[in-house]
Formats: sequence, structure tokens, C-alpha cells
Amino acid sequence: MADKFENLKKYLGELESFAVAFSGGVDSTFLLKVAHDLLGEKIIAVTIDSEFLTRQEVEETKNFCELENIKQIFCKVEALKIDGLKENPKNRCYVCKKNLFQRLLKIADENNLKYVVEGSNADDTKDFRPGFQAIKELDIKSPLLYAGLTKNEIRELSKNLNLQTWDKPSFACLASRFVFGENITHEKLEMVAQAENFLRQKNFSQFRVRIHDKMARIEILPSEFEKIFVGDMREEILKKFKNFGFSYVALDLQGYRTGSMNEVIL
Repeated sequence: MADKFENLKKYLGELESFAVAFSGGVDSTFLLKVAHDLLGEKIIAVTIDSEFLTRQEVEETKNFCELENIKQIFCKVEALKIDGLKENPKNRCYVCKKNLFQRLLKIADENNLKYVVEGSNADDTKDFRPGFQAIKELDIKSPLLYAGLTKNEIRELSKNLNLQTWDKPSFACLASRFVFGENITHEKLEMVAQAENFLRQKNFSQFRVRIHDKMARIEILPSEFEKIFVGDMREEILKKFKNFGFSYVALDLQGYRTGSMNEVIL
């Protein structure tokens, strides 16, 4: 792991200047921290502010950049107005990333920066990721992937750097909660955001609320299944989710895993 970290820093130094696509997650926070420590004002953070990112996550990016004295630019995007995105095709991630990274490239150019970098890691190659095609086409750099760093290694290195995100749960964009082919709407995005925020308040450690029309499919760690049935938790979840707009609420017995919506197409 130490060799990978050194290779990462060497690679970042060779890039010289760039904009970091910063969502506030484990990977992009680690990447931004290492890059800023190494290159200072030669890098900036760019955060896409869209319907696919919760207000809490946006605020967390702002707080981190203020704490680390990193220049941050917010790029406001109405994602559901991107052609072909709200219909949620199987290549949704490609359509989205192609549009968003084109915007980031423009911001990098306006700030006299050579590149745009993003936080994909070595584990991300194991899942269905059509967004990688857009990254390749636009020559977006993926330093963590280049260095071969896995998610667990990034968490360990983040802990060594005293980053509070080292044990932060993984959260992909809200669009990943939808079944391919089901229209993504503002209403349903808000339903998912409220439901997941409620589970966060109830101290579930890692979770997703997948939406199937008006049904919520809850994914939590199998080790936390029992928590659902302690006291009034089950009834409370059911009542809250119905208030958010869901007609049915189900617990996925496979438990939490990334990319579960891809299982039907892989």
C-alpha cells in the first residue's frame, strides 16, 4: 500500500495542475487532500450541485474546502434536463458523466488548469460502469485507479491523514437508486433522499433505499437486520416511508451491496 501511495503522489505531481471532481465521498476527499497537500493552489475542487446530490452532501464539501483552505467552485446543473437522462437508460451514467465532465473541462480551462481528475478506485472496475467510457473519451484522469488503490486501502490511508471521511458510508448519486427504464423525477428523488436521511438518523451504518415505482427496497448490512425488529423500529420506518410517498416498504434479504440495480443486466 505504501508503494501505491507513493506512485499516486508521483503521478499527481506529473499532472502539475488540475480540477478535482469533488463530491465529498471517501475517494474524492482523499484525492483532494493529497493533491492539495502536494500542489497547493495548482489544484481546485469543483462540486457538481444537482438533484442527484443531497443538500447535506453539498454542505459537507463546502465545510471541508473551507477547513483545508481549498478553492472550490460549485457547478449548478439541472441534471433532469440533460437530454436522455430522466428516462434512465442503461447507459445513464455515460450520458450524465459525459455532460458533467465537459462542464468541468471548461471550468479547468477557464482557471488555466491542465486536467480534470476524478476519484474512481481499483474496486470500481468490478461493476457495470458505463461512465468509464465518458471518462476515457474526454481524457479525464483517474489517479486512484492509476495507482491501483482499493476502497479499503483508501480508507486506511485516509485514517492515517486524520480525514473524518475514512469510515464514511459509501453513497453513490441518487440516480443509482432507480430501476433502469423507470423515469427519474424530482418527486421520487426527494422520496429517496428523505428515506435515506431517516435511516441515517436511526444510525444504520450502511444502506440504500432503492425505488421501484412506489415501493421502497431497503438494503442494510445483514448484521443490522435485527435492529429493524427491535422495539417500534419496523412500525416507525413503515409510517415514515409511507409519509414520504411510498406505498410499499420491503427489506432486501441479500442486504446492502453496491450496484444492485445492475444485477439484472450483468
